[in-house]
Amino acid sequence: MTIRKIWLALGWLWVAVIFYLSLTPHPPEPVHFWSVDKLEHALAYALLMLWFCQLEYLRVRLVVVFVAMGVGIEFLQGMTGYRYFEYADMLANSAGVLLGWWLAGRSAGRILLWIEAATAQLKR
Repeated sequence: MTIRKIWLALGWLWVAVIFYLSLTPHPPEPVHFWSVDKLEHALAYALLMLWFCQLEYLRVRLVVVFVAMGVGIEFLQGMTGYRYFEYADMLANSAGVLLGWWLAGRSAGRILLWIEAATAQLKR
């Protein structure tokens, strides 16, 4: 298995975790006030976007896909009967995607390359 396949698998695992935590009836709630909840949303989507931007060259497509994912999850939550539909969550998710896109254009956008280089040196 190539390192790229491992990175992709870990990225898709992150997508699955976001879906699970967003749609489970009793998600873990370590903090109970508004601003931290939205920060958690933004951080989750920023890290997701940053991760996939390092693996995919069509970053604009990723923005569209992950913003749509964040919006779609909110609609799904509204249909569950036990979770709540919130426009503020959509905004936080989208802000996180944009933050991840911005970070990907900076040195943070080379984290996976640094990890690969470090592990290659360890093998020598």
